Amino acid sequence: MANSIYVASPEGETGKSTIALGLVDMFTKRVGKVGIFRPVVRTGERDALVELLLQRDSADIAYDDVVGVTYEELHRDADEALAQIVQAYRAIESKCDLVVIIGSDYTDVAGPAELAFNARIAANLGAPVLLTVRGAGRTPDEIRQVAELAVSEISAGHASVVGVVVNRADGDEADIRQALGDARPVWVLPEVPLLTAPTVDDLKRALNGTVLSGDEALFDREAESLLVCGMGVEHILERLREGQVAIAAGDRSELLISLLAAHAAEGFPSLAGIILNGGYQPAEIVTELVSGFASKLPIITCDTNTYETAQIVATTRGGLTTRTQRKVDIALQLADTHLPADELAQLLEVSEPSVVTPLMFEAELLERAKRANKHIVLPEGEDDRILRAASTLLARGTARLTILGIESQIRARAAELGLDIDAATILDPATSDYLPEFAAEYTKLRAHKGMTEDRAKEIVRDVSYFGTLMVHLGYADGMVSGATHTTAHTIKPSFEIIKTAPGTSIVSSVFLMLLADRVLVYGDCAVNPDPTAEQLADIAISSAATAEQFGIDPRTAMLSYSTGSSGFGADVDKVREATAIVRERAPEMLVEGPIQYDAAVDAAVASTKMPDSKVAGRATVFIFPDLNTGNNTYKAVQRSAGAVAVGPVLQGLNKPVNDLSRGALVHDIVNTVAITAIQAEG
Repeated sequence: MANSIYVASPEGETGKSTIALGLVDMFTKRVGKVGIFRPVVRTGERDALVELLLQRDSADIAYDDVVGVTYEELHRDADEALAQIVQAYRAIESKCDLVVIIGSDYTDVAGPAELAFNARIAANLGAPVLLTVRGAGRTPDEIRQVAELAVSEISAGHASVVGVVVNRADGDEADIRQALGDARPVWVLPEVPLLTAPTVDDLKRALNGTVLSGDEALFDREAESLLVCGMGVEHILERLREGQVAIAAGDRSELLISLLAAHAAEGFPSLAGIILNGGYQPAEIVTELVSGFASKLPIITCDTNTYETAQIVATTRGGLTTRTQRKVDIALQLADTHLPADELAQLLEVSEPSVVTPLMFEAELLERAKRANKHIVLPEGEDDRILRAASTLLARGTARLTILGIESQIRARAAELGLDIDAATILDPATSDYLPEFAAEYTKLRAHKGMTEDRAKEIVRDVSYFGTLMVHLGYADGMVSGATHTTAHTIKPSFEIIKTAPGTSIVSSVFLMLLADRVLVYGDCAVNPDPTAEQLADIAISSAATAEQFGIDPRTAMLSYSTGSSGFGADVDKVREATAIVRERAPEMLVEGPIQYDAAVDAAVASTKMPDSKVAGRATVFIFPDLNTGNNTYKAVQRSAGAVAVGPVLQGLNKPVNDLSRGALVHDIVNTVAITAIQAEG
């Protein structure tokens, strides 16, 4: 039977989503299969929180299977609804090691009745309750009263409360803890207004508005404040704030043009959007002028009057969804900081895992990178994926960052996207004070190729060369690039400037292959088309070192179409020679070769083909004889076995530089930066 925890609240607007997200993230780092369950959902729409959590759990269960009943079904027959909920939960429980259950949201039922029903659900599911109460606008004594009443109600329903989370607290944490006493654990999370701010798209839907213009991606930006533009232009300009949504009458063309001009002007705040109310559309000539601005700022029209529009905007709340990246980052950081994972795991008697899942491994990467506190340079600041990844990395404290590009443009775009990259350093290679030093260093490094300082000054303005020189000269610990540049453009400067590590003749790569229950290392699947025996030995030694660096016990298989001494031919002879070189150069390594893949990974096959081997049947590092074999194999395993392929991770350089796929997702970039930080730690 799976462990479970039921997140419940006695009211709406407690920020229960933040707690649920934090718990799922926390437990996926230490439990094999973490599932979610939502007993009651609204009728006729998919639950946004469920969709978000399904992206982050580790149980791989479909949406329809993790929800119980609708409010409509609950109203019709509460007892029958409870029976359906229990049945649905039992099916989830059987597939998971731990289940986070998220109580209902107070969207359809009176408060006391809803809490009592949540208590009945928790009791019938055998799940302890983590009570979440709202702290905003309340004194410590008022919080205590709300919590005590809720605990009493839950106890009356025969469920138990294992702890209380006071969320959205705007008072002193020590005073709140003292008021609630020590009858059970209490955790306090501060109020963060951005977490309840609606996105521009939320406002469009609340107003039943129509899009006049704007970049679709910017409708996911949070509206952090509201300005009703009912005064002169000069007074409006004085009151503009970052992330603000401005409301103006649709027939006030001068206000629309002034707001667009201010949004575009350097030194003025970046707005979240403009709402034109009253049912008026701008005149055709004004629409043409607006189009001429080529502004990406969202502009919405609606039929409500100014008072109604302002009231709707002021009362619309936003939640956590798959599209609110900045909110998710902040919520996760809050949970990391204020919810003690060890204490909660102990309360639920969560045991140490016997397997390593992909989510566990990725979480450990981020934690190790955070502890390393390294400085990584990202040369491709013009790419939205890089900015989104940077926002996540900075919010989670994964690494210190320098982003290359024109600062005003990068910060403006990040602001448009609703991202927080304030903590990043932004450098423009074309105007940087480092140029003379970098040009002199590059001239010295390439003097044997006839490099002149004038030519070097041009070359080091290139972002790949500039970033590589930052790493070489110690201004950064590592570099991650390739989202918009070719592999050659990314790593060629590394060969010229950073060069290979002592004792290594070749730069190679590995993929960290995250299978359902373990992590394997595949090398080289990305760089060297047909390595010699000497180079293959270098790749094996580097790959084993990389495996060890990432907590994988290296048992290295030198792959071929033949196992042991049974086969002959140039290809298998190359692998046999490479294995001998590895044993000579690194006698402490556990290495076997030549060996076929099945004998390397399957204990039953190994017992027949190589019964006395310490590697056969339990290999963790797989060295492919050439790029064709390696690249095809990693992609076959990735697609057929559902493995997560992290990489390529470059190895063999004096300092870490890693190349992204040009199709890299934000998630991939975050992982690669974490890997680079760990490599920099050595």
